[in-house]
Amino acid sequence: MTALLFGSFFILLLIGIPVAIVIGISSLIVLFREGIPLVIIAQRMFAGTDSFPLIAVPFFILAGDLMAKGKISEKLVEFADAVFGFLKGGLSIVAVLAAMFFAAISGSGAATTAAVGTTLVPELKKKGYDEASSAALIAASGTIGVVIPPSVPMILYAVIADQSVARLFLNGFIPGVVMGLVLIGIGIRQAYKRNYPKGAEFSLKNVWRTFKDAIWGILTPVIILGGIFSGYFTPSEAAVIAVNYSLILSLFIYRDMKLRDVFEIICRSAMTMAVIMFIIATSNIFSWILANWNIPTLIAGGILALSSNQYVILLLIAFIVLIAGVFMETASALIILTPVFLPLIERLGVNLIHFGIVIVVGLAIGMITPPVAINLYVASTITGLPIERITKAIIPFMIGLIVVLLLILYVPLFLPVII
Repeated sequence: MTALLFGSFFILLLIGIPVAIVIGISSLIVLFREGIPLVIIAQRMFAGTDSFPLIAVPFFILAGDLMAKGKISEKLVEFADAVFGFLKGGLSIVAVLAAMFFAAISGSGAATTAAVGTTLVPELKKKGYDEASSAALIAASGTIGVVIPPSVPMILYAVIADQSVARLFLNGFIPGVVMGLVLIGIGIRQAYKRNYPKGAEFSLKNVWRTFKDAIWGILTPVIILGGIFSGYFTPSEAAVIAVNYSLILSLFIYRDMKLRDVFEIICRSAMTMAVIMFIIATSNIFSWILANWNIPTLIAGGILALSSNQYVILLLIAFIVLIAGVFMETASALIILTPVFLPLIERLGVNLIHFGIVIVVGLAIGMITPPVAINLYVASTITGLPIERITKAIIPFMIGLIVVLLLILYVPLFLPVII
């Protein structure tokens, strides 16, 4: 049964069928073979999407798209440039910091890459930065978009593993900040190696001017996350507030968007969400089959037979997560792998919040590892560079992020809130 389920899944995936269809077909093959009534399909698909926390996902996606389209990301980049642009390689610092700011607004890696890249790429070219390395840095910085809260993958994991969204968000800060610091370090090292120029002289007047313009964007994560952690509203309510706040900024404060633009953004966000919800629905059939045939327990027993050392097994799981991220989109891999590994994680006595952060960071790295590598494709579209050049330039940033993943895996200091 296990061989049939996973064998059909990987064969269909390798011949290029979309992941959501692959999940559904491989599940159907097993159901037909076992003579299970097809009414189970409709029941499980509905049950998979019938979850209150999932309401937050479409609204965070919409909020991210609204802010990526408007001037909010541009104002954040200008402010970061005013503070750090005078340093050698200052634009590298600006790129990462802007990504961290936008990550705390959008919850999406691709949206973060697009927002920061669109604003910064022309300036990077003008200052003589290596185009491929700059595109790679922006793509790598985009991975922070799903780690620093709010995070769409964390919401999905919380639903599947029955964990607190707020606790996952709270534990995403330190890993996200460390990812940013590592990328900044690599960017500065490249700046000195390639002798990138310094920016304009530091000016408090310029800092204050750009801060006043960017304050509305800076307040966004304060309002969203402050409200969640203070208990004033739930993550789902925070997502709706994020959309309303984005609309107010775009329509009435920055006035950089018209109602027609809002309609187009809503349609695009709806299409993105439809794909995610279809994956969730079909994955619930897949998860039901796993649970009913006790497949996760069998997999857990097989892995435990290889080693009883908790750290060795965690390293093996992290490796599998990284490989999955190479071939599957983040949401798909998360929805499939989480129910497979949960019994094993529980038997090891590993905190499920900790594991949630590990799997999200591991799959975030998949956003810059071809062939899926959505952040690389976004960066390629923005810069006009071939994906091959950016892929070569991404290697040092990818290594740095893998080191961060290992630190999160083994150093409890990185997750102090779970205790």
